[in-house]
Amino acid sequence: MTVVGITGVTGHIGGAVARLLAADARVDGSAQSLRLIVRDAARVPDLLAGRSDASVPPPDISVGVTEYRDEHAGRRALEGVDVLFMVSAAESPDRVAEHVQFIQSAVDVGVSHVVYTSFVGAGPHAAFTLARDHGDTEEVLRSSGLDYTFLRDNFYLDLLPQWADENGVIRGPAGEGRIAAVARADVADVAAVVLRDPAAHRNAAYALTGGEAVSFADVARRTSAATGRNVTFLDETVEEAYASRAHFGAPAFMVDAWVSTYTGIRDGELEALSPDVQRLTGHAPRTLEDVLAGR
Repeated sequence: MTVVGITGVTGHIGGAVARLLAADARVDGSAQSLRLIVRDAARVPDLLAGRSDASVPPPDISVGVTEYRDEHAGRRALEGVDVLFMVSAAESPDRVAEHVQFIQSAVDVGVSHVVYTSFVGAGPHAAFTLARDHGDTEEVLRSSGLDYTFLRDNFYLDLLPQWADENGVIRGPAGEGRIAAVARADVADVAAVVLRDPAAHRNAAYALTGGEAVSFADVARRTSAATGRNVTFLDETVEEAYASRAHFGAPAFMVDAWVSTYTGIRDGELEALSPDVQRLTGHAPRTLEDVLAGR
C-alpha cells in the first residue's frame, strides 16, 4: 500500500488535495493510504464526514504532527510515507531553511518522491522575490536523491480580487501587464492526478496557469460585473507602492515581495500560458468568473 503524505491540509490547496484523494478511496477502494501532516493535531480535517455508503471501505488515514523546521518531529511525521505532497512553507526569512530541513527529514526516513508546490519562473533572477525561494528549494530537491515533481503555480486567481483594499482599489506598479493566474482548485486537481500515479510524473515540472492572461484593469472590471462591488485598479509607481504599504509595518522582505508581485507582472514574467492544467486534468482551466461563483 502506497502511503501519501499531504501537508497543508488545513489550507486551501492541501485540504482540497486531501479531499480529492479521500474521495477516490471511498469510491474505488484504492490502495493509497493518506498521512495528513499538520502543525496542530486539533485542526485535522474530517475527511470522512458525510459518508453515506457503509459498504465502501473508508480510506486508511493517519496523522503526523510537525513543523518543517523540527528535525525530530519531522521524521516521526514522515515515517512510512512513500510519496509526499509538500506545500511550500509560509513566507519568512527562514523559509528555504525550513524546506531544507523538511526535505532532509524525508530523505532520512525513506520518502521516495516529493511533489512540491513551486512557482512559475522559479529561480535566482525572478522579479518576484519569493520565486527565488522556490528556485532554491527546487535545487535542494534535485540534489537530494529523491524523485520530484514541481508544480509551478502562477499566482492564484482566487486571490486577485482580494488584493483590493477597503475602498475596492487594487493598487500597484503593474501597468498594463498581464497575469496568467490559476485557480486553486485547478492546482489541487493537477496535484491529485500526479499523486494518483507519481511514477508517471517522475522528475517532471509543470507550469500551472489559467487559460487566459488578464490585466488588473480586466480583473477589476470583471470582478465588479460578477459581484456588484465597485473594484478599480490604480497603477502606482514603484515609489508610490512602497509608500502606500508602509503603514502595515511589515518586514522589508515582505514589502519587497508585495511590490515585486506587480513589477513582475508589469515586466511580462507572469503572462505566459501553459497547457498543463488541461493536459493533466482533462478539463479547461477555470476562469475568474468560475472562481467568483465558487465553481
